[in-house]
Amino acid sequence: MDRDAVLARFDRQMRQDVRADGPNARVERTGAVVRRVGAEDDWSAVLWSDLDEATADAEIAEQARYFSSLGREFEWKLYGYDAPRDLGARLGAAGFVPEPEETLMIAETAALRTDAEPPPGVQVHRVTDAAGVDLVVQVHETVFGMRHAFLRKQLLDQLAHDPDAVSIVVAMAGELPVCSARMELYASTDFAGLWGGGTLPAWRGRGIYRALVAHRARIAAARGFRYLQVDASDDSRPVLQRLGFAPLTTTRPYLYGA
Repeated sequence: MDRDAVLARFDRQMRQDVRADGPNARVERTGAVVRRVGAEDDWSAVLWSDLDEATADAEIAEQARYFSSLGREFEWKLYGYDAPRDLGARLGAAGFVPEPEETLMIAETAALRTDAEPPPGVQVHRVTDAAGVDLVVQVHETVFGMRHAFLRKQLLDQLAHDPDAVSIVVAMAGELPVCSARMELYASTDFAGLWGGGTLPAWRGRGIYRALVAHRARIAAARGFRYLQVDASDDSRPVLQRLGFAPLTTTRPYLYGA
């Protein structure tokens, strides 16, 4: 895989030319930034920027003013190659709060091993209804230690309005949900994104997360997506590297108004 070429393709398709991904979302291009504006209870963000030392501070202030005028919390999604080099520090000085840094990892779907299966006693189920979504949210709340009302609404909206654009799975050990994850399938791009993978602590180290990656990779390949993309935490990065994902850059959200 030509990492520079793939990163350039990712930047163009997933940041600069991104499309609105929900019935109540819109994408706006102002020249200096590309931003997603969600509904009042939805996610809003600056997705891409073209700034330098002379223009960065004024543009940061303008985006803060714009989203504040809408009454929206939002994030500025910063990538390791974004200019100027001190953009993160400038965001912090303007009142943005940094979240933990993650690693953008990408793999060619055709090069991934997709034969991983869950361990005995664990079955992977496709989520298609509210009951399944509740199981996914249950895993998230246990693993990540917070309530996920927004996630529940987001998944139900996706299943209702564009079910072909998302694949949601939950791993069950009998009646207990032990791992869950989803995949966003981005129309008119080469990329599908893996999101939200989490495994209950007592069930880690048994290959369940790996099996859910393989499960989603098979779906992406069948749907014709060339690449899989993950914003990987420090915990998931080693697993993903062993599966064939390559680290391309870092990414960090900076939150404003939260």
